[in-house]
Amino acid sequence: MKTNKLIIAAAGAGKTTFLVKEALKQREGNVLITTYTQANEEEIRKKIFEINKCIPENITIQTWFSFLLQHGVRPYQGCLCERKINGMVLVNSQSAVKYSKNGIPVCYKEEDDLEKHYFTETFKIYSDKLSKFVFKCNQKSNGSVIDRLSRIYSHIFIDEVQDLAGYDLELIKLLLNSTSNVLLVGDPRQVTYLTHNEKKHAKYKDGKIKDFIKNECYKSNCEIDEETLNLSHRNNELICKFSSKLYPNFRICRSNQKETTTHDGIFLVKKQDIEKYLEIYNPVQLRDNIKVELNKDYKAINFGDSKGLTFERVLIYPTKPFLDWVKNNNNELKSISRSKFYVAITRAKYSVGIVYDYNDETDIDGIEKFVV
Repeated sequence: MKTNKLIIAAAGAGKTTFLVKEALKQREGNVLITTYTQANEEEIRKKIFEINKCIPENITIQTWFSFLLQHGVRPYQGCLCERKINGMVLVNSQSAVKYSKNGIPVCYKEEDDLEKHYFTETFKIYSDKLSKFVFKCNQKSNGSVIDRLSRIYSHIFIDEVQDLAGYDLELIKLLLNSTSNVLLVGDPRQVTYLTHNEKKHAKYKDGKIKDFIKNECYKSNCEIDEETLNLSHRNNELICKFSSKLYPNFRICRSNQKETTTHDGIFLVKKQDIEKYLEIYNPVQLRDNIKVELNKDYKAINFGDSKGLTFERVLIYPTKPFLDWVKNNNNELKSISRSKFYVAITRAKYSVGIVYDYNDETDIDGIEKFVV
């Protein structure tokens, strides 16, 4: 019987392990596992080798873009254009720009110039137009794109589903209504990347995948599971409790990490004490970008790049909005900043240091002071 499910995962809950084990259970039919980043694709491969020693013949692992190119663009591109498509070009800003007016880009529209809307001069498709192109090919072919996929893969697993946006979500809706069994897994609190910034479904782009499923896919019988992966095996109870404050509308993450040390929880660290803190606890330094000054003798990673990683301890060099929120949880924090801070905090197993020049009057619930 066909089943669709969205699993909302907490940081450190073993999302990749769960997804891989579910894939390995499938003995009949083919399984596709797709995810946005190449790093996460590699992590899935490593996990399968760790558990199963090899990748079974019936399991395919691809990045989202590779999957769309192979199964959405190439078999049915003739529905929209006759020229050979020479791959994809990754874009991080608005594509198909005709000119700028008062600093605002004016772009080629599909109805006015289809080729310039979707493709570069060398006829590579823009990454932010990829899912739209696939969606339109499916329309023009009377659903052949999705029908073919369903005949190839009886199970389609999408990891890091919170990173998908725009027409990606339209494709998810089509897959949910296909004959394939669809499993969506992700943590909406960790939206540090997006496949693209498309106006389509813009109201769902900040990790609102649950709302999209409830509001737009109500006919697809997709179960929403917020319990199975709500237990962190990485973060201790103190870190879980503090990180949960960033997302009060989500269920509070519980901890299954029972180890204790002499330095557990959340700590404020004065700038003058950073060297001592690094010397004693050897935390990984987490920063917003490479311009942030820190101690180059100790490991340092940008917030976004730390996603998916686990460390015993971290020391966070916060931005001003981070600090304003730490001092008062009611202060405004933009969606991307909230996600980055959540990711940074939840990398640690035992302790999180936050660089902040506190004084004797500083008293923040759930946070201790590091005193030399």
